[in-house]
Amino acid sequence: MDHVLDTGYKVFPSVKEQLEVFKENLVELISERELTAKLEASLKDKRPLRIKYGADPSAPDLHIGHTVPLRKLRSLQDLGHTVVFIIGDFTARIGDPSGKSETRPMLTGEQVQANAKTYQEQVFRILDKKKTEVHYNSEWLGNMRPEDFLKLTAQYTVARILERDDFSKRYKAGEPIAIVELLYPLMQGHDSVEIESDIEIGGTDQKFNLLVGRELQKIDGQEPQVVMTLPLIEGTDGVQKMSKSLGNHIALQDSPREMFGKVMSIPDAIMERYYRYAAALSSQEVGEILERLKGGELHPRDAKAQLAERIVSLFHSEAEGKNARKEFDEIFKNKGMPDEIPTVKIGQKTIDIVSLLVEAKLVTSKNEARRLMEQGGVKIGHEKITDPKAVITIGEPFVLQCGKRKFAKIECGT
Repeated sequence: MDHVLDTGYKVFPSVKEQLEVFKENLVELISERELTAKLEASLKDKRPLRIKYGADPSAPDLHIGHTVPLRKLRSLQDLGHTVVFIIGDFTARIGDPSGKSETRPMLTGEQVQANAKTYQEQVFRILDKKKTEVHYNSEWLGNMRPEDFLKLTAQYTVARILERDDFSKRYKAGEPIAIVELLYPLMQGHDSVEIESDIEIGGTDQKFNLLVGRELQKIDGQEPQVVMTLPLIEGTDGVQKMSKSLGNHIALQDSPREMFGKVMSIPDAIMERYYRYAAALSSQEVGEILERLKGGELHPRDAKAQLAERIVSLFHSEAEGKNARKEFDEIFKNKGMPDEIPTVKIGQKTIDIVSLLVEAKLVTSKNEARRLMEQGGVKIGHEKITDPKAVITIGEPFVLQCGKRKFAKIECGT
């Protein structure tokens, strides 16, 4: 298969220069020797390397956590290499068992297709479309004959699959593992064979799957792909990895106001990781910010606002980033509101103001809510709410204030 493409580069950067870019922010590289050899061959043949990245469209929205590998991929495209983006429409039907303690319900074909439609639009906010190949893995997995599938399953043993940490823990605990889950790493690994991957990038939770791809390539007679793993960043709770199902995610589709507010809600302890992996800044720029923070020249609140503005600018526009920061300062900083406000999720689309105050635990009774409203002590943003019969629509997040010191950020959700 001929993969010589017009990369727009007359001369690739040197192997040494490229290695520095490839290795930046990695958790693990398997192996540097193999990567060096591939880069040398790439320079000699003037052939861009094929760098695989796969994502299962198991949900419609990508979040900031997904952008960690996407930004890495973009930096490698800027060196002249080709990203092969695999939309796992076939594997999404099963669901990646990484980090799961139980079998996930299988998605329907309609759900997967609906989610997949939004994926390309979102990834090309970061990736260079001209240096990206897009494939759906149903192109080959969906057309496998029974004998082809049996041949694939014969290439790996159950014992080796059970070495995977997720499976090992569940097996020892006596928790059920569906046979279809055991097949997932094989199918993801087979994607590497089909597209003749030189390198595959994924989060640390994907290491096992990426290594299976190497093994299947060896069996097929291909040169095995280099494996590169990147960190998983924590969600807004600062504890668990960012996930829509955990409700701690910052979606790329969030409005500028919502995105800014969510970044401002992260604990100070993980701000450095967001700067390193989500802000698309050079290591030098990140280092300078961290030095100013440690030296006391930059207040943590201002550093976080700078980070939030940067992230909003990346996914919306510079003007939207500045506006979101101005609005936040107007509401919080200049009005004496606290930086960290508890979030209350409301499961209904509309709710009367008295019930909302009780549900947000800003008052202990409905009578107290009505009395405070009569005194002008209840506000949404800058607006005083004095009508106890007022019905509030739960749309974009807003700040509900009760008295001088009680605040709650109201969001739609359960």
